[in-house]
Amino acid sequence: MSSNPTLEDARALLTAAQRLLEPALDRTREITENGHAIDSHQVLTERVTYAATEERAARELLDTTVAWRDEGRGDEMMEITCAAAVADLVGSLRDRLAPAVDDLGIGDEALETAFPADTRGLLRRSAHESVFRAIGQHACATRGSNTTPLDEMMEQVRDAVREFAENEVMPEAERIHRTDALVPEEFISKMAELGYFGLAIPEKFGGSEMGNLAMILTTEELSRASLAAAGSLITRPEILTKALVQGGTDAQKSEWLPKIAAGEIMVGIAVTEPDIGSDVAGVKCRATQREDGNWSINGPKAWCTFAGRADVLAVLARTDPDVSKAAKGLSLFIVPKDRFDGHSFEMTQPGGGRVVGKADATPGYRGMHSFTLNFEDYAVPADGLVGGEAGLGRGFYLQMAGFAAGRLQTGGRACGLAQAALEKTAEYVVDRLQFGVPLSDFQLTQYTVGRMAAKLAAARAITYAAAGAMDEDERAAAPLAAQAKLLACDVAVEVTQQGQLMHGGWGYAEEYPISRYVVDAQVLPIFEGVKPVLELKVIGRALTA
Repeated sequence: MSSNPTLEDARALLTAAQRLLEPALDRTREITENGHAIDSHQVLTERVTYAATEERAARELLDTTVAWRDEGRGDEMMEITCAAAVADLVGSLRDRLAPAVDDLGIGDEALETAFPADTRGLLRRSAHESVFRAIGQHACATRGSNTTPLDEMMEQVRDAVREFAENEVMPEAERIHRTDALVPEEFISKMAELGYFGLAIPEKFGGSEMGNLAMILTTEELSRASLAAAGSLITRPEILTKALVQGGTDAQKSEWLPKIAAGEIMVGIAVTEPDIGSDVAGVKCRATQREDGNWSINGPKAWCTFAGRADVLAVLARTDPDVSKAAKGLSLFIVPKDRFDGHSFEMTQPGGGRVVGKADATPGYRGMHSFTLNFEDYAVPADGLVGGEAGLGRGFYLQMAGFAAGRLQTGGRACGLAQAALEKTAEYVVDRLQFGVPLSDFQLTQYTVGRMAAKLAAARAITYAAAGAMDEDERAAAPLAAQAKLLACDVAVEVTQQGQLMHGGWGYAEEYPISRYVVDAQVLPIFEGVKPVLELKVIGRALTA
């Protein structure tokens, strides 16, 4: 039996991790020529990028927990969970970098310098199975409840959203998933009344401008109830909101932001194309200006979530026919359309323009439906070009600003889904008897649940930190938001799958929501930036530049 690790132990382990990571980062910058040659060293860059993300999560969790302790808001179990989670992250970082020390040119000496014998011993003690079993026992006793300390205002936000999610969303979540039904209008109208769509919109345009943490808490609690039927509803409006705030004309802000804040319009994002995924700069869908000043859009789009129900689509299209200009030839349009229920639609304009949409069947993430679209001479008013004439060729950059917010929200969505899995797993293992005793009495169950709780604590810490950083400087915080998304999504996948295993055969039955959590979690590392591209093109470039 190992004694419980302390925050001071965690600090020593974090220091060791930084002692190994720093030379690894320095060498990666040299090897990739400050990021310009990443594609010639993708595997190496991915290793270092993920290790840097683990270090950042460990650092944010430790700093936050120390602050709670100093303010008298934490408790002993939070400190133990923090120390164990830091040890888990540091151990993973070390194991991730160890096979690359020769490629990095730092050799075994770097490993030995960072992790001498006494530090390795501390790492083993801090991540001992008995420590995780203690965390698991506590999680089972509390049914995995989330009591992360917050200030008074943010606690009120979390409590209010949690009440709405439990009373309104949870009772409908399974029906929506199993029947692949559309999100009920009641969800949208009630969320609008509660101000959920205006969290990032300035007050002068009808929003509350409460900041990114309030937005994350809202997303997290909604996702805990249902990722597809509620947790993602505010993401698409948020993406367009960021683009408008950063680059829209005054008239566009006045026209659209109040409607978004009031929930009067729902938004779909049309960026990806059938043969263009993460290479957004390669978009081929075209927008050409007509003689009357209006625009015509032609071409396909894919994975446009909620496109059927949406009132407007934010469409990224090529306005400069010279494809060599890549991202600099793209512009962003606000494209009005009618609302449609169901899994397919066709809208024909008076002038003959059309947009046709068909929902793609998916194993999870049901409720909002993701559409493949095709535009045929679809007319868009001249004032639909975001930014007006000044917005020509700036669409890619405006869209990327929106995607940074989307990635941050996805971190929150992942935390909410993992939280739901932890709670249902804790509930199941306490109530389920095997060999005459509750599953929660078995050591391996306790250990598994304890690791689930510790990993979630780390994911939540980096996500909340990214929210605070986005409030201070959105552009500078974009890489941290990407790191939060990267880690939290992997945690959600792992936690939901571990929870399913803890349910045994019933984990594969739709009777239990854990099966829905598992299939919903699979989409998280894919959308808002698929994992490898996020590691290389976003986080990797930021770390090596």
